[in-house]
Amino acid sequence: MDIDSLKNEWEELNKEFTELENCNRRYIELLEQLHSRQQICFNEIKHQRYRMNQITASLRQFKGPVDVEVKEKVDELQKMTLKRKAQLHEIEQSLPAKSGRYLQIILGDVNVSILNRNDKVRYKDDYEKFKLILNVIGLIMAFFNLIFNYRALELAFIFLLVWYYCTLTIRESILKVNGSRIKGWWRAHHFISTVAAGVLLVWPQGEHWQIFRMQFMYFNVYISIVQYLQFGYQKGLLYRLKALGERHNMDITIEGFHSWMWRGLSFLLPFLFIGYWFQAYNAWTLYKLAFTPPDAPWHVSVMSGLFLLLFVGNMATTLWVVPEKIRERSKERYRLLSMGKSMKLRREVKNSASDMDLASSANGGSTTQAATMTKTPSESQQPPVDEKKEI
Repeated sequence: MDIDSLKNEWEELNKEFTELENCNRRYIELLEQLHSRQQICFNEIKHQRYRMNQITASLRQFKGPVDVEVKEKVDELQKMTLKRKAQLHEIEQSLPAKSGRYLQIILGDVNVSILNRNDKVRYKDDYEKFKLILNVIGLIMAFFNLIFNYRALELAFIFLLVWYYCTLTIRESILKVNGSRIKGWWRAHHFISTVAAGVLLVWPQGEHWQIFRMQFMYFNVYISIVQYLQFGYQKGLLYRLKALGERHNMDITIEGFHSWMWRGLSFLLPFLFIGYWFQAYNAWTLYKLAFTPPDAPWHVSVMSGLFLLLFVGNMATTLWVVPEKIRERSKERYRLLSMGKSMKLRREVKNSASDMDLASSANGGSTTQAATMTKTPSESQQPPVDEKKEI
């Protein structure tokens, strides 16, 4: 290739770079506009909540005996307030949220908000796959620990538990920032489990550990199987509800029951309660080990208290969540309606953007055709140059 051809190539590259600069300039302008619009939305949401709180406080004066007409208006205002709260919640899902204190300590002041709904679903699915893979690995390692009594294998398994629960707390905090409505206890459960795994990791090998060791491994095998069953039920539940358009994409807990869901839940609940009672049995065993044999290390008492705390929290939360969610059907209905409107708005915006892209492509094509028709005969006889597709 001669020097003139290389110079022509460079000139074409310069033209493409000019287009890149224009595209980047437009991108920066859109980013600045995006930040400005986000601040406007935050201020408007704050204003809406302030005015709603004022109206709610004023409605308290109508708690006593009032006329039928006034009571109907009060009920209507209360229903509209519930609907507006659900609408504001859906609007907030499209805006960045501040990270909690835990994420700020772990990751620093980093924005972990995922604004694209498809990316949120992808991250949530990755979270579920992560739990499934680690549960299978934990099941295999616990099974090998039942067969072989090697300290290195025990420590590897316990270290896996520490890393697993630490990672879960971070991932669930990111999900919480992005709109997941996971119950506070389930997040606290994983924090407590992280502490328990850390205590197990530093528990010295001795008589007390050897007495409790087999029971602990059997417990982990059972829990891994139950978590696998729960994963299958949960994935099927979310798939059916998302197919019906009745579920938030970031939900990861067993919530929002309908009558047809009890068939799968009735199969799962006995396994969950057996696992909870297994935790209570672990607490009782460790409590007895704290006194006999003598000279028990402090790890025994601490683990007994942690297992008891997990048992009480799991039982209380599970027994409270199911009937509570059934009673919240009216609030859930407003949330689903607002989510449907939000998704419809997103589709309209996406279709509008696609139409604009098609229009701009058509204009660009006609301009290119006109430019080709105005070429000189000498230009039209030149060999074609490889064209690059526009991004």
